[in-house]
Amino acid sequence: MSVFPKISLRLEVENYLKAGFMNEEVVSALGKEEAERKFETLLHKLSHPPSFTTVRVNTHLASVQHVKNLLFDELQKQFNGLSFPILQHPDLQDVLLIPVIGPRKNIKQQPCEVIVGAQCGNAVLRGAHVYVPGVVSASKFMKGGDVVSVYSDIKGKCKKGAKEFDGTKIFLGNGISELSRKEIFSRLPELKGIGVRMTDPVYLSPSFDNVLPSYLFLQNLPSAVVSHVLDPQPGEKILDLCAAPGGKTTHIAALMHDQGEVIALDKISNKVEKIKQNALLLGLNSIRAFCFDGTKALKLDMLKDTDGEPPFLPESFDRILLDAPCSGMGQRPNMACTWTLKEVTSYQPLQRKLFTVAAELLKPGGVLVYSTCTVTLAENEEQVAWALETFPHLQLQHQDPQVGGEGMLGAGLSSEQLKRLQRFDPCVVLSQDSDTGSLRDAGIEDTIWLANKDCIGFFIAKFVKCKST
Repeated sequence: MSVFPKISLRLEVENYLKAGFMNEEVVSALGKEEAERKFETLLHKLSHPPSFTTVRVNTHLASVQHVKNLLFDELQKQFNGLSFPILQHPDLQDVLLIPVIGPRKNIKQQPCEVIVGAQCGNAVLRGAHVYVPGVVSASKFMKGGDVVSVYSDIKGKCKKGAKEFDGTKIFLGNGISELSRKEIFSRLPELKGIGVRMTDPVYLSPSFDNVLPSYLFLQNLPSAVVSHVLDPQPGEKILDLCAAPGGKTTHIAALMHDQGEVIALDKISNKVEKIKQNALLLGLNSIRAFCFDGTKALKLDMLKDTDGEPPFLPESFDRILLDAPCSGMGQRPNMACTWTLKEVTSYQPLQRKLFTVAAELLKPGGVLVYSTCTVTLAENEEQVAWALETFPHLQLQHQDPQVGGEGMLGAGLSSEQLKRLQRFDPCVVLSQDSDTGSLRDAGIEDTIWLANKDCIGFFIAKFVKCKST
């Protein structure tokens, strides 16, 4: 069931998305009424969390079964003996699924209120506690140890430090304040720890803050699918062109048994440091991360190599992952997006620049995987149509594992080409409540189907390079 309103978008952005989801090809295939119903379902799904928390096991350091046992013990401690099923994904052997319980009704709202920013609120819905920087407002009488109700300021209208707020706010659940109002707002720059420890959230999901950090990586299901589709092999040279924060980079290295070379690029230095930290934490030595703009990664001077550092000579890599910067319109939960239409549509040219570089850097016979965490036609299927026309030496490939649905109509791709894509579209799932009883009653096949479908919006395309450019 939908407990939150649908995602709040600027009208121009909602109309733009609607035009994509109700394009002529889609309406012709589904009918106008069904196309409109799917689009409205999507808008409601985006404001709610996925049905499962997904974690990837670092198989470089431990077996999946060993980590599963450790995680079971950890969850028992977190939830005072409440038994959460932990499922190993049948098609992604290094992925564990933990169901999200909710929406939980009849949580009594408290007189003492804490208002958090929208981003913090989204994290709470996926199992996080409230950290001090996320607190925007707290009731004037709040003390450490108080039971408080936490709300998300989805429209960003609450003033920092306010003692009350009567604007649009969404109830996220109850928790225990770790600090008083005075402590939170008097020394804010120094405070970065937990401000409210969530005890009774609307959606009950495990917290993974410092939980088995060398063994587990919190990752959305489609993000884990990507590296399996790339299928890196030991000894290969791989490029992750837009790598931060390093979830897919470290997954690639683990799948290669840390044998070979994984080059990770990102143009923001603190994000590159995060990649290096994650590689160190997970015990992976094959990763080399550089602060470098991916659009400039192709070395045009053919005379000499740069000792393994960017930029690179053409045809240098066996496989390339382009997890492209995008509008992020598939992220969940997301109750409000304030972006203008200009911002939402600004990514297509950048994606094409990066794709052009990737196509040049790929060896003949090499594999290029393109992915986004958005649902727009322009950044997904239209990019595939453009790539096939622009680079005749690239061929669209079947993907394994095939976990998502096929591509969306509207970009002029053939039925066979659409079947070679993976589009993760949460609108195919009807909203439903989840509790421990319903989880016990559900069969394993139905449960995995739900995990595969009710995730973030995402897109994957796989190409192979047939001949030298």
